[in-house]
Formats: sequence, structure tokens, C-alpha cells
Amino acid sequence: MGAREAAVRRLQRIEEEGAFVARLGGGLSPADERLASDLVAGVTRLRRRLDFLLAPYVRGGLARLDAPVLQALRVGLYDLAVRGTPAHAAVSGAVGAATAVSHRGGGALVNAVLRAAARDVDAGAPARPDTGDPVEDMATWQSYPTWLVRRWVGRYGVDEAERLLEAGNQTPAFGLRANPLRTTTEALLESLAELGVTAERSRWSDDAVVVRRLQPVLAAGIVGDGRATVQDEAAALVVRVLDPQPGESVLDAAAAPGGKALHAAERMGSQGRLLAVDMHTRRLALLERAAATHGAGIVETLAADLRTAARRPALAGAFDRVLLDAPCSGTGVLGRRADMRWNRMESDLPELVALQDELLDAAAAAVREGGLLVYATCSLEPEENAERVEAFLARHPAFSREDVEGLVPGEMRTPAGDYAALPHIHGTDGAYAARLRRA
Repeated sequence: MGAREAAVRRLQRIEEEGAFVARLGGGLSPADERLASDLVAGVTRLRRRLDFLLAPYVRGGLARLDAPVLQALRVGLYDLAVRGTPAHAAVSGAVGAATAVSHRGGGALVNAVLRAAARDVDAGAPARPDTGDPVEDMATWQSYPTWLVRRWVGRYGVDEAERLLEAGNQTPAFGLRANPLRTTTEALLESLAELGVTAERSRWSDDAVVVRRLQPVLAAGIVGDGRATVQDEAAALVVRVLDPQPGESVLDAAAAPGGKALHAAERMGSQGRLLAVDMHTRRLALLERAAATHGAGIVETLAADLRTAARRPALAGAFDRVLLDAPCSGTGVLGRRADMRWNRMESDLPELVALQDELLDAAAAAVREGGLLVYATCSLEPEENAERVEAFLARHPAFSREDVEGLVPGEMRTPAGDYAALPHIHGTDGAYAARLRRA
């Protein structure tokens, strides 16, 4: 099976089974795997634009097409118009994929549609949407849900919102954070150079580097042997906001998949106690194995719902620092989670906000007197960020907001003194965190 056929089959799984882009893979040569992964992520990300461009070439509309044929058309057009693959290769690859996964006439239809599209691509830029609603047109072309674009235009204005949308459509880079218990940033850079992997020092964090190609890093065992962790710079800075110290007692209150728990334990020099709580037993088991590999022997795990666990006598008021990286809409990581933009609705926000409030109240119960609670999300939405902090402080007068100044770069400090990373400004994922000190 070639890369394009694999891409079509994976795209079908995403739409039909709700599979995650990042968890699909395997069975291909390294080169084919890179191509298939790029096609799947790119088509998922730009699906709405691709469908707009394909529609004029399909009599009766795209809805009449069999699902595998539509996926093959999307793959072919993305290959042709976005990746810049020569027309003969893009068309023949998509035709081959359609022939393999669809009915007998699927290949012929894909061939006809893509050849017509290729002629128009060669003739010049395709027409953009023009419905009379600028937000709808922007959402179609940038390939996001209209409700989200409307929110961002209202908050940031047209020009900045478009830059944010464009940032989310770029192929993301990967952050690699050196584990100080195993290596140094300099040694990590040397190891990457020996592999022929181009790496840049992080602009924002002195223990991180940025790479464009992750597969050779994973294949070389640099992550598997505990020398480094794959973690975006924005996520790593949340742990800087927490600022855990050696010898302290720290709770990661919603720990899975565990990257921040590992980071905190490493910054503590593996001295003290770090308890990682999460409801997902399997993911906690993965964290336990990673902690052993990384030399983070202070990591303990507890499979439980924080809303009840934090009030147990052994946990209540027991921690110097508590991190709540709360479940959220994920609007800050839509560039990395290509499928997430299509799995979120505006109507999800009230339920998420209610859960965030419940988790914040539970996390507060675990903070000792004088201790610190850090609330974090990977959302850009104010309802999930600053508004949750304000509501929490109104409910909990024993807590007060503490400035993040000196812990994160000044460009990432909000006027209220919280931490915020924005994809279109900082070139990272989106992230938010606030420090809340108990009296």
C-alpha cells in the first residue's frame, strides 16, 4: 500500500470512527509514512477549503460522492495545490488510491476532476469564496468552523484574526525539552546534529529546542531513553509558571498524558514528592514508565476523579504547589490537533466552563496554607481562562492572583499578570496560566 492510499484510508477512519490524526500510522516505509502523515494532517486541516475548490468540478455536488472517492479527491487536490506536487504525480497517485479503495468508476471520476482542477491551478489562483459575509468567506478559505472565526474576529479584529487562522494552518514544528536528569541542552543539540536533524534553540525557553522532523529523533531513541521529551514551548512554560522547587510536595491534578508532571519532577531534581492524578489508568501507566526512564523517581500516580480525591484526608491541604491543566476547548492547539477544529462546537463551552469551575474548587482544597495553585489551559477563549480565574477568586477569598513576572518572557505576560502564548504572535501553541496564592 502506498502513501496516498494509506492517507485515504486514514482519512476515512477519522471521519467514520472519530480516530485521532496523531494516533494513525504504521506499516509504511519511513518516506511513505512522512508523506501519508502530511497528507492526512493537511487534508484534515484544510478540508473546508478543499471542498469549496472541488465543488464546481463535481456535477450534483460533493454530497453525492462515495466517501473514499471524496477523500481521494481531497488528497489529490491538497497534493497538487498546496504541496505543489507536479500534476501528473498528484493525479496518478490519487487515481491509484481511489481505484484501490472505491468502486470501479471511482478512479475515472477522480482522474477527470483532478485533471480539470490542475488546468485551473496552472492558469492562476482559484477564486476565493464571496458570499457577501466576510466572516463566512474567511472561515471557508482558512478552513475553520464559522462560529469560531466569528468569535475571533469579534475579539481580535479582521486582520489579527486572519493571522491567527493562518498560523493554525501551518505545519507545526516540534519542541524537544532536554531532561536535566539525563543530559543538557547543548548535548541534545549535538546528538541532533549527529543525526542530521536541523534544530534551533527555543526563543522562549533555555532547556528546549525546536525541530521540524520528529521521526528520526524518535527512531534514534533520544526520547525513548529519557534524554528529551516532546513538548511544545508554550506547554513547557506552564511549568515555569508553577516553578516547583526541590523538596516540595506537588500535585498535578489532571496529569495525563504526563508531560508537565515529568517536567515538574525534572525541575525539582527528582527531590520531594510529585503526585499525578488522572481518571485514565492506562495513561497513568504510560506516565509511570516514562518517569522511570527519565529518572524521575518522585512521581507517584493516583487513578481518581480529582473532584472527590482532593478532599481525602491524605490530600486535603497537603501540597505546596498544585497544577490544574484543565480540560478545555483546545482552541490554542488547532494547528497541532488538525481534527479538533471539526470536533468542537460553541455549545460545548458552557459544559467545559462548569467542569473547569468544579475542578478548580477541588484543586484548591489540596493547596496548603501559603501554597500555590496554577490554573492552565490550551484554550484561547476568555471564558475558559481569565474569566474562570475571576470567578474562582470571587468564590475563594483566601486566594489572590500572583504575577507571573520573571517566570515567563515579558511578551507573554498579560496586563492582569497571567501567562498567555498566542500562535500568531509567539509562534507556539496557544496556552494560558494563572498563579493563585493561598493566604
